[in-house]
Amino acid sequence: MRSGRRVSAALRHAGLEVDLLDADAHLLPALAQRPCDAVFVALHGASGEDGSLRSVLELAGIPYVGSTSTASRLAWDKPAAKALVATAGIATPEWVALPHSTYRELGAGAVLDLVLSRLGLPLMLKPAQGGSALGAVKVGTLQELPEAMISAFAYADTVLIEQFINGAELAISVIDGPDGTTALPAVEIVAQSGVFDYAARYTPGMTEYFTPARLDDRTAARAAEAALTVHRTLGLAGLSRTDAIVADSGAVYFLEVNVSPGMTDTSMLPMSVAAAGLDLGTVLADLLRAAAVPRDIVRTQD
Repeated sequence: MRSGRRVSAALRHAGLEVDLLDADAHLLPALAQRPCDAVFVALHGASGEDGSLRSVLELAGIPYVGSTSTASRLAWDKPAAKALVATAGIATPEWVALPHSTYRELGAGAVLDLVLSRLGLPLMLKPAQGGSALGAVKVGTLQELPEAMISAFAYADTVLIEQFINGAELAISVIDGPDGTTALPAVEIVAQSGVFDYAARYTPGMTEYFTPARLDDRTAARAAEAALTVHRTLGLAGLSRTDAIVADSGAVYFLEVNVSPGMTDTSMLPMSVAAAGLDLGTVLADLLRAAAVPRDIVRTQD
């Protein structure tokens, strides 16, 4: 809701007429009663990012900003996105995806022994599909691993287990604008706990942000190019935010990508827009105009 209100305010400041609607049973009747030029999806989590809401908008013939339902489904599935991005030459932490049924039927102990022998420690566990780092846990010891698996399985049927890469964590926003596809200045994320988990994201004072990231020009350029490659490889459109790690060696590792980035006062895409010297309302209005059919009304979707 905070993202929706921020988007609405920015668009009104840019001179557009905006209706703020929730994704509930009133949405489609409201859109049918008052047809719009285009929808801006500011909904996070499954409905906003897994392609389901976008599929319904496509069925209704309603233009919207951002990636198609098909591309969104691909980006939402972290193992699938990592596998495809790796084929484009972008490094990603070594990983394995374990469905709960496989984990249970083959024996948790035997499976975890294989994981440790291949990936070592520390590890990062996260639901294969999900957002806001819900269920994400860093594992530093063998004793922590079984409980971390249970925690991650509480959020999804499949858990992604990755090697934990030490380095600078980045959020790199990509915008399709009038002048083409552009990577905005990266945001560097420094969580007090060392892990940018749910608590670090949403508890005031637990995370410090640097925009632009404290990188040398060559490393910043590599990170930007990686985000652009992710955006193009996954067939994304409009806007996206790639999460990455720059290791101590300078190598850039892709973690995941978000097709509906946060838009609140403390979200990272607006930070990047400001660091680029751009106006958020102008950027979002340009995206809507690119998506819209010729009508008189522009409204946002929260």
